[in-house]
Amino acid sequence: MDRNLAMEVVRVTEMAAIASARLMGRGNKNESDQVAVDAMRRAFDALNIDGTVVIGEGERDEAPMLYIGERVGRREPGAPEVDIALDPLEGTNLCAYGRPGSISVVAMSSHGGLLNAPDTYMEKLAVGPRAKGAIDLTKSPTENLRAIAERMKVYVEDLTVMTLDRERHADLIKEVRAAGARVRLIEDGDVAGAIATCFEGTGVDVLMGIGGAPEGVIAAAAIRATGGDMQGRLVPRNQGEIERAKKMGITDIHKIYSAEELARGEVMFAATGVTTGDFLKGVRFFGGGCETHSVVMRSKTGTVRFIQSVHKFDKKPGYAL
Repeated sequence: MDRNLAMEVVRVTEMAAIASARLMGRGNKNESDQVAVDAMRRAFDALNIDGTVVIGEGERDEAPMLYIGERVGRREPGAPEVDIALDPLEGTNLCAYGRPGSISVVAMSSHGGLLNAPDTYMEKLAVGPRAKGAIDLTKSPTENLRAIAERMKVYVEDLTVMTLDRERHADLIKEVRAAGARVRLIEDGDVAGAIATCFEGTGVDVLMGIGGAPEGVIAAAAIRATGGDMQGRLVPRNQGEIERAKKMGITDIHKIYSAEELARGEVMFAATGVTTGDFLKGVRFFGGGCETHSVVMRSKTGTVRFIQSVHKFDKKPGYAL
């Protein structure tokens, strides 16, 4: 994948972020998500890639566009074949109710690089580069926190653990607190939460808990590009989800995946803030245009670029939709 492609992908997340940010705080999460999907699909049409969506808005019969298996891009001769994992609006409720932390994200890999994860749950454990190699999903949260603290040369009491505020995490939260670590609960958006562990200024050291499996693959791409570490294990809710996973090629439901297994080979990742969060500011509108804040990363070089863009709608009418 050409390095210039990474910069082109940012335009895709920018368009989706701008579209959904228009509806911030309106209270309609479905509409916020739909306009992001529409804008992202249009933006992909401008990219000279031969792309296949492996993680998207659902199966073909569930989503009119950006569905799993959809081909996107101009697909001109010589266009790179890439697999794509995307979420046009991660944190739909956050955007709909004007809360912090919603983003638009796209991850890309060479063909076959991204795990075709089923739409089920995944237990996740993610840390930044300073704690790489210290995590083990076979061990308890307390054991992991002690290992992470030792690797980072801090006390467990210095660590901040981010997790989704869900009833299923009651025991996890209780154990983390008993171990002495601080807990930060989030309503939605564990892709952003996992990525936050890789940036010192966020104050987030660890992501723990159960969230969506597709989101785990997207997060793994970003974590690989920043040099962090992550492990994930599928947590199917019923026999139907187990059968679906097997149809998608997963033979060992209990397998613990590393970041490298979730997102293999060369990967790139781009995200644009919709509402202001830990590492990206949200879209700011002004008369005749808007300002966006994005990040783009490549695993090949480890380069992380933060991009602040000013868009003039009279010059880019497609962005004003």
